[in-house]
Amino acid sequence: MFSSCADPSTLSGLSWLRCYLTTGKHLDFYWSFVTVLTLLAVTAPVSLGFGFGGAMLARSHHLPLRIIGKGYTAMVRGVPDIVFFLFFVIALDQGIEWMVHQVRCPDWIEPIRNGLEFRVCPQAKVPQNSAPQLWHSVYGFALAVVTFALVFGAFASNVLYGAMQAVPRAQLETAEAYGMTHAQVFRRVLVPQMWVYALPGLSNLWMILIKATPLLFLLGVQDIVYWARELGGAKTSAYAYPHPDWRLYYFLGLLVFYLVMTKLSEVVLTRVQARLSHGQATAAGEAQRKAAV
Repeated sequence: MFSSCADPSTLSGLSWLRCYLTTGKHLDFYWSFVTVLTLLAVTAPVSLGFGFGGAMLARSHHLPLRIIGKGYTAMVRGVPDIVFFLFFVIALDQGIEWMVHQVRCPDWIEPIRNGLEFRVCPQAKVPQNSAPQLWHSVYGFALAVVTFALVFGAFASNVLYGAMQAVPRAQLETAEAYGMTHAQVFRRVLVPQMWVYALPGLSNLWMILIKATPLLFLLGVQDIVYWARELGGAKTSAYAYPHPDWRLYYFLGLLVFYLVMTKLSEVVLTRVQARLSHGQATAAGEAQRKAAV
Protein backbone atom coordinates (compact mmCIF):
# COMPACT_ATOMS: atom_id res chain seq x y z
CA MET A 1 0.00 0.00 0.00
CA PHE A 2 2.83 2.38 0.85
CA SER A 3 5.70 3.07 -1.54
CA SER A 4 8.18 2.53 1.29
CA CYS A 5 6.95 -1.07 1.55
CA ALA A 6 8.28 -2.07 -1.87
CA ASP A 7 11.24 -3.97 -0.39
CA PRO A 8 10.27 -5.68 2.91
CA SER A 9 13.84 -6.88 3.49
CA THR A 10 14.95 -3.29 4.17
CA LEU A 11 12.31 -2.69 6.85
CA SER A 12 12.47 -3.13 10.59
CA GLY A 13 10.56 -2.25 13.74
CA LEU A 14 7.35 -0.29 13.42
CA SER A 15 7.92 0.32 9.70
CA TRP A 16 8.01 -3.43 9.12
CA LEU A 17 4.87 -3.92 11.20
CA ARG A 18 3.03 -1.11 9.41
CA CYS A 19 3.81 -2.57 6.02
CA TYR A 20 3.00 -6.09 7.21
CA LEU A 21 -0.46 -5.02 8.43
CA THR A 22 -1.30 -3.29 5.14
CA THR A 23 -0.56 -6.12 2.72
CA GLY A 24 -3.23 -7.29 0.29
CA LYS A 25 -4.05 -10.34 2.40
CA HIS A 26 -4.49 -8.21 5.49
CA LEU A 27 -6.88 -5.96 3.59
CA ASP A 28 -8.87 -9.12 2.76
CA PHE A 29 -8.75 -9.94 6.48
CA TYR A 30 -10.17 -6.53 7.39
CA TRP A 31 -12.80 -6.83 4.67
CA SER A 32 -13.88 -10.19 6.12
CA PHE A 33 -15.11 -8.33 9.22
CA VAL A 34 -17.46 -6.41 6.93
CA THR A 35 -18.56 -9.74 5.45
CA VAL A 36 -19.42 -11.12 8.89
CA LEU A 37 -21.30 -7.97 9.92
CA THR A 38 -23.19 -7.95 6.62
CA LEU A 39 -24.11 -11.60 7.12
CA LEU A 40 -25.53 -10.78 10.56
CA ALA A 41 -27.41 -7.72 9.27
CA VAL A 42 -28.99 -9.66 6.39
CA THR A 43 -29.52 -13.03 8.05
CA ALA A 44 -31.26 -11.73 11.17
CA PRO A 45 -34.34 -10.24 9.42
CA VAL A 46 -34.48 -13.09 6.88
CA SER A 47 -34.37 -15.64 9.72
CA LEU A 48 -37.09 -13.72 11.51
CA GLY A 49 -39.19 -13.86 8.34
CA PHE A 50 -38.72 -17.63 8.09
CA GLY A 51 -39.52 -17.96 11.79
CA PHE A 52 -42.65 -15.82 11.56
CA GLY A 53 -43.89 -17.83 8.59
CA GLY A 54 -43.16 -21.11 10.35
CA ALA A 55 -44.96 -19.97 13.50
CA MET A 56 -48.03 -18.89 11.51
CA LEU A 57 -48.12 -22.24 9.70
CA ALA A 58 -47.74 -24.10 13.02
CA ARG A 59 -50.79 -22.20 14.39
CA SER A 60 -52.88 -22.75 11.26
CA HIS A 61 -56.31 -24.38 11.58
CA HIS A 62 -55.59 -26.37 8.41
CA LEU A 63 -53.84 -29.67 9.13
CA PRO A 64 -51.54 -29.74 6.04
CA LEU A 65 -50.23 -26.24 6.78
CA ARG A 66 -49.80 -27.09 10.45
CA ILE A 67 -47.82 -30.20 9.54
CA ILE A 68 -45.55 -28.16 7.25
CA GLY A 69 -44.89 -25.54 9.93
CA LYS A 70 -44.21 -28.01 12.74
CA GLY A 71 -42.31 -30.34 10.42
CA TYR A 72 -39.96 -27.55 9.33
CA THR A 73 -39.24 -26.62 12.93
CA ALA A 74 -38.74 -30.19 14.10
CA MET A 75 -36.62 -31.25 11.13
CA VAL A 76 -34.12 -28.39 11.26
CA ARG A 77 -33.91 -28.31 15.06
CA GLY A 78 -33.35 -32.06 15.14
CA VAL A 79 -30.36 -32.06 12.78
CA PRO A 80 -26.92 -30.89 14.00
CA ASP A 81 -26.10 -27.51 12.50
CA ILE A 82 -22.79 -28.61 11.01
CA VAL A 83 -24.47 -31.55 9.21
CA PHE A 84 -27.15 -29.25 7.84
CA PHE A 85 -24.55 -26.74 6.68
CA LEU A 86 -22.53 -29.42 4.91
CA PHE A 87 -25.52 -31.08 3.23
CA PHE A 88 -27.95 -28.29 2.46
CA VAL A 89 -25.53 -26.00 0.63
CA ILE A 90 -24.48 -28.79 -1.73
CA ALA A 91 -28.10 -29.82 -2.30
CA LEU A 92 -29.22 -26.22 -2.91
CA ASP A 93 -26.35 -25.48 -5.28
CA GLN A 94 -26.93 -28.66 -7.29
CA GLY A 95 -30.69 -28.07 -7.28
CA ILE A 96 -30.25 -24.59 -8.78
CA GLU A 97 -27.89 -25.88 -11.45
CA TRP A 98 -30.23 -28.80 -12.24
CA MET A 99 -33.16 -26.43 -12.84
CA VAL A 100 -31.04 -24.13 -15.02
CA HIS A 101 -29.81 -27.21 -16.88
CA GLN A 102 -33.38 -28.29 -17.68
CA VAL A 103 -34.10 -24.88 -19.19
CA ARG A 104 -30.88 -24.18 -21.09
CA CYS A 105 -29.85 -27.68 -22.17
CA PRO A 106 -33.01 -29.69 -22.96
CA ASP A 107 -31.14 -31.79 -25.56
CA TRP A 108 -28.43 -32.94 -23.15
CA ILE A 109 -28.24 -36.75 -23.36
CA GLU A 110 -25.45 -37.53 -20.91
CA PRO A 111 -26.44 -38.49 -17.34
CA ILE A 112 -26.34 -35.59 -14.91
CA ARG A 113 -25.41 -37.79 -11.97
CA ASN A 114 -22.90 -40.57 -12.45
CA GLY A 115 -22.15 -42.11 -9.09
CA LEU A 116 -20.83 -39.32 -6.90
CA GLU A 117 -20.18 -37.03 -9.86
CA PHE A 118 -22.67 -34.26 -10.62
CA ARG A 119 -22.25 -32.83 -14.09
CA VAL A 120 -24.43 -30.34 -15.97
CA CYS A 121 -23.86 -28.52 -19.24
CA PRO A 122 -21.45 -25.55 -19.10
CA GLN A 123 -24.31 -23.11 -19.73
CA ALA A 124 -26.05 -24.28 -16.54
CA LYS A 125 -23.19 -23.43 -14.22
CA VAL A 126 -24.23 -20.84 -11.61
CA PRO A 127 -22.46 -18.52 -11.83
CA GLN A 128 -20.72 -19.06 -15.16
CA ASN A 129 -17.06 -20.07 -15.00
CA SER A 130 -16.20 -16.98 -17.03
CA ALA A 131 -18.04 -14.67 -14.61
CA PRO A 132 -15.96 -12.22 -12.56
CA GLN A 133 -14.83 -13.39 -9.14
CA LEU A 134 -17.20 -10.88 -7.57
CA TRP A 135 -20.23 -12.85 -8.77
CA HIS A 136 -18.81 -16.08 -7.39
CA SER A 137 -18.36 -14.36 -4.02
CA VAL A 138 -21.87 -12.90 -4.11
CA TYR A 139 -23.35 -16.29 -5.01
CA GLY A 140 -21.49 -18.01 -2.17
CA PHE A 141 -22.58 -15.31 0.24
CA ALA A 142 -26.23 -15.68 -0.88
CA LEU A 143 -26.06 -19.44 -0.26
CA ALA A 144 -24.65 -18.73 3.20
CA VAL A 145 -27.49 -16.31 4.01
CA VAL A 146 -30.17 -18.79 2.91
CA THR A 147 -28.56 -21.61 4.90
CA PHE A 148 -28.16 -19.54 8.06
CA ALA A 149 -31.71 -18.18 7.68
CA LEU A 150 -33.25 -21.64 7.34
CA VAL A 151 -31.41 -22.98 10.38
CA PHE A 152 -32.02 -20.05 12.70
CA GLY A 153 -35.47 -19.46 11.23
CA ALA A 154 -36.55 -22.84 12.60
CA PHE A 155 -35.44 -21.86 16.09
CA ALA A 156 -37.07 -18.45 15.72
CA SER A 157 -40.27 -20.18 14.62
CA ASN A 158 -40.36 -22.15 17.85
CA VAL A 159 -39.72 -19.02 19.91
CA LEU A 160 -42.41 -16.98 18.12
CA TYR A 161 -44.91 -19.83 18.34
CA GLY A 162 -44.42 -19.97 22.11
CA ALA A 163 -44.68 -16.18 22.35
CA MET A 164 -47.98 -16.19 20.44
CA GLN A 165 -49.31 -18.86 22.79
CA ALA A 166 -48.21 -16.77 25.80
CA VAL A 167 -50.40 -13.78 24.91
CA PRO A 168 -53.42 -13.97 27.28
CA ARG A 169 -56.35 -15.56 25.52
CA ALA A 170 -58.74 -13.21 27.32
CA GLN A 171 -57.32 -10.23 25.42
CA LEU A 172 -57.89 -11.92 22.09
CA GLU A 173 -61.45 -12.84 23.04
CA THR A 174 -62.11 -9.28 24.19
CA ALA A 175 -60.94 -7.92 20.85
CA GLU A 176 -63.21 -10.36 19.03
CA ALA A 177 -66.10 -9.31 21.28
CA TYR A 178 -65.60 -5.72 20.14
CA GLY A 179 -66.17 -6.85 16.57
CA MET A 180 -62.63 -7.31 15.31
CA THR A 181 -62.04 -9.97 12.68
CA HIS A 182 -59.46 -12.73 13.20
CA ALA A 183 -57.04 -10.89 10.90
CA GLN A 184 -57.46 -7.66 12.88
CA VAL A 185 -56.97 -9.46 16.19
CA PHE A 186 -53.83 -11.08 14.85
CA ARG A 187 -52.43 -7.84 13.45
CA ARG A 188 -53.45 -5.38 16.16
CA VAL A 189 -53.43 -7.44 19.37
CA LEU A 190 -51.52 -10.69 19.06
CA VAL A 191 -48.46 -9.60 17.05
CA PRO A 192 -47.75 -6.34 18.96
CA GLN A 193 -47.94 -8.12 22.33
CA MET A 194 -46.07 -11.27 21.46
CA TRP A 195 -42.72 -9.49 21.02
CA VAL A 196 -42.30 -8.91 24.74
CA TYR A 197 -42.54 -12.66 25.28
CA ALA A 198 -40.41 -13.52 22.26
CA LEU A 199 -37.52 -11.11 22.83
CA PRO A 200 -35.64 -13.17 25.48
CA GLY A 201 -35.59 -16.20 23.20
CA LEU A 202 -34.76 -14.12 20.13
CA SER A 203 -31.95 -12.44 22.08
CA ASN A 204 -30.40 -15.83 22.75
CA LEU A 205 -30.73 -16.74 19.08
CA TRP A 206 -28.97 -13.51 18.10
CA MET A 207 -26.07 -14.35 20.41
CA ILE A 208 -25.87 -17.87 18.99
CA LEU A 209 -25.95 -16.46 15.47
CA ILE A 210 -22.97 -14.23 16.29
CA LYS A 211 -21.05 -17.24 17.60
CA ALA A 212 -22.04 -19.33 14.57
CA THR A 213 -20.47 -17.01 11.99
CA PRO A 214 -17.17 -19.00 11.98
CA LEU A 215 -19.18 -21.75 10.25
CA LEU A 216 -18.90 -19.59 7.14
CA PHE A 217 -15.71 -21.42 6.20
CA LEU A 218 -17.82 -24.58 5.69
CA LEU A 219 -19.68 -22.71 2.97
CA GLY A 220 -16.55 -21.62 1.15
CA VAL A 221 -16.62 -18.05 2.45
CA GLN A 222 -13.28 -16.69 3.64
CA ASP A 223 -14.31 -15.31 7.02
CA ILE A 224 -12.32 -13.75 9.84
CA VAL A 225 -11.42 -17.11 11.42
CA TYR A 226 -10.07 -18.38 8.11
CA TRP A 227 -7.85 -15.34 7.64
CA ALA A 228 -6.69 -15.34 11.28
CA ARG A 229 -5.51 -18.91 10.89
CA GLU A 230 -4.02 -18.24 7.46
CA LEU A 231 -2.15 -15.05 8.40
CA GLY A 232 -1.15 -16.10 11.90
CA GLY A 233 0.57 -19.32 10.90
CA ALA A 234 4.36 -19.38 10.89
CA LYS A 235 5.93 -17.90 7.74
CA THR A 236 9.46 -18.78 6.66
CA SER A 237 11.96 -16.66 4.76
CA ALA A 238 10.24 -17.75 1.55
CA TYR A 239 7.56 -15.17 2.35
CA ALA A 240 7.93 -11.42 2.03
CA TYR A 241 7.12 -10.95 5.72
CA PRO A 242 8.46 -13.99 7.62
CA HIS A 243 7.35 -14.38 11.24
CA PRO A 244 6.84 -17.11 13.86
CA ASP A 245 3.47 -18.58 14.79
CA TRP A 246 1.28 -15.56 15.66
CA ARG A 247 -2.10 -17.29 15.63
CA LEU A 248 -2.49 -16.63 19.35
CA TYR A 249 -2.47 -12.86 18.77
CA TYR A 250 -4.83 -13.03 15.80
CA PHE A 251 -7.33 -15.14 17.73
CA LEU A 252 -7.03 -12.85 20.74
CA GLY A 253 -8.08 -10.06 18.38
CA LEU A 254 -11.10 -12.12 17.31
CA LEU A 255 -11.89 -12.75 20.98
CA VAL A 256 -12.04 -8.99 21.59
CA PHE A 257 -14.19 -8.52 18.48
CA TYR A 258 -16.76 -11.09 19.56
CA LEU A 259 -16.82 -9.85 23.14
CA VAL A 260 -17.45 -6.29 21.91
CA MET A 261 -20.23 -7.54 19.63
CA THR A 262 -21.79 -9.43 22.52
CA LYS A 263 -21.64 -6.44 24.87
CA LEU A 264 -23.13 -4.05 22.30
CA SER A 265 -25.89 -6.57 21.61
CA GLU A 266 -26.69 -6.87 25.31
CA VAL A 267 -26.97 -3.09 25.67
CA VAL A 268 -29.25 -2.72 22.64
CA LEU A 269 -31.42 -5.72 23.54
CA THR A 270 -31.82 -4.53 27.12
CA ARG A 271 -33.13 -1.19 25.89
CA VAL A 272 -35.46 -2.87 23.41
CA GLN A 273 -36.76 -5.15 26.18
CA ALA A 274 -37.43 -2.15 28.42
CA ARG A 275 -39.26 -0.39 25.59
CA LEU A 276 -41.43 -3.38 24.78
CA SER A 277 -42.22 -4.08 28.45
CA HIS A 278 -43.58 -0.58 29.04
CA GLY A 279 -47.24 -0.87 30.02
CA GLN A 280 -47.32 -4.66 29.67
CA ALA A 281 -48.72 -7.02 32.31
CA THR A 282 -45.42 -8.84 32.66
CA ALA A 283 -42.82 -9.02 35.42
CA ALA A 284 -40.65 -6.43 33.65
CA GLY A 285 -43.68 -4.21 33.01
CA GLU A 286 -44.76 -4.40 36.64
CA ALA A 287 -41.24 -3.56 37.78
CA GLN A 288 -41.28 -0.46 35.57
CA ARG A 289 -44.67 0.59 36.93
CA LYS A 290 -43.56 0.23 40.55
CA ALA A 291 -40.33 2.11 39.85
CA ALA A 292 -42.32 4.98 38.33
CA VAL A 293 -44.56 5.16 41.39
